[in-house]
Amino acid sequence: MLLSDLVSTSAAVAATPARTEKTRLIAEALAAAEPDERALVARYLAGRLRQRRTGLGWRSLRDLPPPAPAPSLTVVAVDAAFDAMAALAGPGSAGARTAAATSLFAGATEAEQAWLRAAALGEVRQGASDALLVDALAAATSHPVAEVRRAAMLAGGVPPVVAQAFAGTLDAIRFEVGRPVLPMLAASAPDLAAAWEKVGAVAGAAGTGLAVDAKLDGIRIQAHRRGGEVLLVTRTLEEITARLPEVVDVVAALPGGDLVLDGEALLVGPDGRPRPFQETAARTASTGAGGARVAPYFFDLLHLDGRDLLAAPAQERWDLLAGLVPEQHRVARWRGADPAAAEEFARRVLAAGHEGVVVKAPGAPYDAGRRGSAWVKVKPVHTLDLVVLAVEWGSGRRRGWLSNIHLGARAADGSGWVMVGKTFKGMTDAMLAWQTERFLELETHRDGHVVHVRPEQVVEIAFDGVQRSTRYPGGAALRFARVVHYRDDKPVAEADTIDTVRAYLGGGPSTD
Repeated sequence: MLLSDLVSTSAAVAATPARTEKTRLIAEALAAAEPDERALVARYLAGRLRQRRTGLGWRSLRDLPPPAPAPSLTVVAVDAAFDAMAALAGPGSAGARTAAATSLFAGATEAEQAWLRAAALGEVRQGASDALLVDALAAATSHPVAEVRRAAMLAGGVPPVVAQAFAGTLDAIRFEVGRPVLPMLAASAPDLAAAWEKVGAVAGAAGTGLAVDAKLDGIRIQAHRRGGEVLLVTRTLEEITARLPEVVDVVAALPGGDLVLDGEALLVGPDGRPRPFQETAARTASTGAGGARVAPYFFDLLHLDGRDLLAAPAQERWDLLAGLVPEQHRVARWRGADPAAAEEFARRVLAAGHEGVVVKAPGAPYDAGRRGSAWVKVKPVHTLDLVVLAVEWGSGRRRGWLSNIHLGARAADGSGWVMVGKTFKGMTDAMLAWQTERFLELETHRDGHVVHVRPEQVVEIAFDGVQRSTRYPGGAALRFARVVHYRDDKPVAEADTIDTVRAYLGGGPSTD
């Protein structure tokens, strides 16, 4: 398949808000692709490269060569080029990677260059979710959606099952130790009472008892042990076995034979309290002895000694987990029917430095890859009043609107503004239209797709935490920032300061 055909499909998918039309476009592209390239086309239509890391960044892709006058690149050739770039390492690799990127982009048309750049930077926004890809593959192969979804969950995603879907052999896909499955995910609730009610409805009756787990702010890990060999993967199924030898040792030392565990890897300080997420992330992102040691904390068991447990009630999986994994490597869990006691447990979890709790239904199966109401997470919501410093033009369905806002806190001495992050989350269409008009009125100058504005608009931002940052001058950046609403009632002189933002690096300002 020519890359130009795929780029045209991607643009058409981005241009339509209709899910049925998106599904049709992707299904037609999958059917038109050659059999040996369909899995790759599926990845590209989801806006993702096959390579997790290419070594390319926005700086290296800032100045592109003149575009080619006509399309000639194929998706297979593009994949091979990114593969070669990802394999480069050692002295001279940066120059070689730049040369390879220049050669690839020189062969691309203007539209292809824009798509390749967005794909390399993880910025393809076309509204093609994994769920939509499941629907499209089902449509292209006449399989029931539920059958495709089940196979994708067990195989770790849609691309690995594309060939079998077209071959009509999806029913041959089984849960296998050593082949990661998509992790079960939790829905959200604003407080424990709401979570208790939501999970209770799934459980049949909250009065029979629910479970509440501590929610650790670590790295989600899935641990497989087969024939004595241990495999560790992240939430995105990236293998990190070699980076966490201490976790491998814990899993290898457990009794019994083959197993699959779900849990978190977390860096804990000498005081026994969890370290900030960024420190855990930095440690798990690199390999090398002498680094800070992380500890595993498991909360679920998916396979044990030849028995698959995905369909088993959670209570049964938890009981087997308790008999297998020592308490010091299990996530703290409360079980009972008293909401007041659950609230007390949640308060103790927060006091211990963890980020929240997850309410769980004891009778629920492990629903790999799904976000249902059998697990519901509750985290304290932090908000800050910040000022918009600049805005980026949107892409895909947000084309023509100002979308991604640059957020600033007041400098400690009141002399100016300190950038602490960006976000395009939480914006409705009405808000996008309003802020486009508003920020064009405040525009001072432009730098490419970035519109700089006078710092006159306050916005309330919700966030999950603050991490240390070398990218921003204040040394702090918001995690998972999203817009609550714009504060026309608040002058910029009352916006939060960088000192308030930095206070969250230590767990947050006192709320007493």
